[in-house]
Formats: sequence, structure tokens, C-alpha cells
Amino acid sequence: MKQHIKHLYEISNKTRRHIIGLMSGTSLDGLDVALCAFEGSGLNTRVELLQFETIGYDDAFRLEIRKVFAKKEVDFQHFTLLNVLVAERHAALVNQCLASWDINPAEVDLLASHGQTVFHAPRVFHGMPEYPNATLQIGDGDHLAMRTGIITISDFRQKHVAAGGEGAPLALYGDYFLFGKRGEDRFLLNMGGIANFTWLPGDGDMGRSFATDTGPGNTLLDVFAQELFGQPFDKDAGLALKGRVHERLLFLLKQDPFFEKPFPKTIGPELFSPAWVKSAIIRLRGETIDPHDIMATLTRLTADTITEALCRVRPPSSNLPATTLYLSGGGAHNQLIVKYLSQSLKGWQIQPMEVLGIPGDAKEAVLFAGLANETVSGDATQKSVLGGLPVVGMGKISFPG
Repeated sequence: MKQHIKHLYEISNKTRRHIIGLMSGTSLDGLDVALCAFEGSGLNTRVELLQFETIGYDDAFRLEIRKVFAKKEVDFQHFTLLNVLVAERHAALVNQCLASWDINPAEVDLLASHGQTVFHAPRVFHGMPEYPNATLQIGDGDHLAMRTGIITISDFRQKHVAAGGEGAPLALYGDYFLFGKRGEDRFLLNMGGIANFTWLPGDGDMGRSFATDTGPGNTLLDVFAQELFGQPFDKDAGLALKGRVHERLLFLLKQDPFFEKPFPKTIGPELFSPAWVKSAIIRLRGETIDPHDIMATLTRLTADTITEALCRVRPPSSNLPATTLYLSGGGAHNQLIVKYLSQSLKGWQIQPMEVLGIPGDAKEAVLFAGLANETVSGDATQKSVLGGLPVVGMGKISFPG
């Protein structure tokens, strides 16, 4: 074991570290695998994306996850087995990528695994003051380390909760170190299953920077595309464009108390579920809604709640300098969401994440690789505060032997 600690120490002192970041989000579409080269740490971090691939899940594997995903009651044996199954599947996909890239696992210093979120329960959702914030990701790090032969850092979100946060969004840490720029106010918007943004003021003030969820991103669109049309997602917003926004349904959905809660906040598909939408439809007292209109309305809901959240931080004003919004995640490919954002955010510059050097689809996997880099090489003893929480090293370390 002493040899493992020595190896980790050597990695921490390298001038250039090769780290693979893994991300599997609430959309359950697949695993993002990003091989990155890092130099430095903290505000001196520099990253180069060397390889990136998204490997889609097959329907059978996706179904296995959905049996426990965002459910209060599950088969506990199946849940326990799935913790190992997810890790083994992810390890196999990592090995597959390394083989296709012609890279020996020994050339990779660290594997940073987000795991698969199966339940997210901040107080804002569970509403029980005697219980803390909580979140749970599966895909055990020890199994990943053993199956790949790479030191693995996993389970990042638990330290965020332990430090006083809600376990999400974690993007703030990587975004601040990698993408903050003095002189430019930046919002980094990620539209995955749940939409979230990071606010990076141009003065570099760590105390004002924060990240927050805004509400649904793609999660409802994906579920209803599958349920109503048998399609995995609404490609190119084709379904929504055939419908019209149902203004009354949109109004009812936007009355959810979550949207008015103060920042930062976090939520998941546990709240924004099909049942949540269907309960609002029931309140329409028997009115029948065309399926395409449902898709159009949910698309507008995502765009509106994002826009309203952004404007709470950065109110429209002719006296303010231009603000840039950088887009990433699956929703960045939804032309209708992007159109709504452009129409509502007059005077803002809206850019794809690629202009900052990282493809939008790879951003979250890169960020978790960045968290691993910070864990082994950063200085978490500096007592800095970012987004109202101390800057802490995140993740649990698993050795491959």
C-alpha cells in the first residue's frame, strides 16, 4: 500500500497530469469520456482536451438504471447489484476508449468518475428540517480502479454536502478555475437533464461567484418524447416546432415554489417528473392537449425558467456592459431553446462553449477531471470561500490494488 501512496504523491508533483473524466447525467443517454492534460492548479490551472467520446447506453442498461432512478422505493437487492454493474460497465467503456485511442492505461494518472446519480434530495426537495441535504451516486470507485488499473477518484458530491452545500451543482469549482476572466462577466449555462448556470463576475470576486440549478433542462422533454412519440429525445426540436405553447399549462407549471427560491439551489427529476406535469394538466379540468403542444410548452418552460433565473442575477439595463452566456449540454443543440434565449436576452452575447476551448458536450466530464486534479495537486488549506462554501478537496481515492 505504501507504494500506492508514493505513486499518488508523485502524480501530485508532476508538471503535467493525464486525467480521464467520466460523466453520466440525469438524461441517462450515455457516458462522456474525456482524456485531459492538466498543468498547475487553482487559478493557475491549464487544461488541454486530448480525446473525447460519448458512448451511448443500450436500452437494456438504461432500463436497469431507470428501475432505481429518482424513485423513493426500489428493490434494494437490485440497487446494491447496480452499484457494481454501473462501475463495471463504465470501466469497460473506459478500456474500450483507451484501446481505440491506442493509449496504455499506465499512461493515465487518474480516473475521475462522477458516477450515476440515482437520487438527489436537498432539503428544498424533501422538506424535512430534521434531515440534512443528501445526494447519491452509484458506480463504485474501487471496482473502476480494479477493472482499469488506474487510480480512481469518485463520489465527489458527498464532500460538497459535508461542507454545507447541496451536492450540486459542482460546476462552480472547475468553471471558476478554468473559465473565469477578469473584465468579462460570464454565465456558463449547462442544459443537461436539469439546467444550471455558473455566474463568474468579471471582477474575479470569489464571494460573488456561484452556481445554481434553474429547473428542468432536457429531462421532461426526453421523457415525454419517449412517452408520447416513442422517440428517445426531441431531435432538432422537431416535435415542439409542430405544436403551440399552451399558455395556461405553462402558467401552472411556472407556479412551482422552486422557481422563486433564492440562489444557489439545486433540484432533480425527483421533483420535475412526468407526474409533476400530469398533475398540472389535471388542473386544466379535463382539457385535452395535443401531444405536440405539450412538447412546445415544456420547451418554452425550460427557456423561460432559465431566462428568468439569469435576469435575477443580471437584470436588463442599458447601463451594464455586455454579458456573455456560454452554452453547453444537450439543450445547446435544441434550436428552439436557443432561439427563445436569444429573443429574451437582448443585448447579451450568446456563444457555444467551444469558443472557450472546450466542446460543450465534453464540459462536464472535463470539469470532474479538473476536480480530481485539484484534489491531488490543489491547496485546499487556503481557507478560500467560493460560492459561500469553503474550497475543499473532493472525491474518494481508490487504488487499483
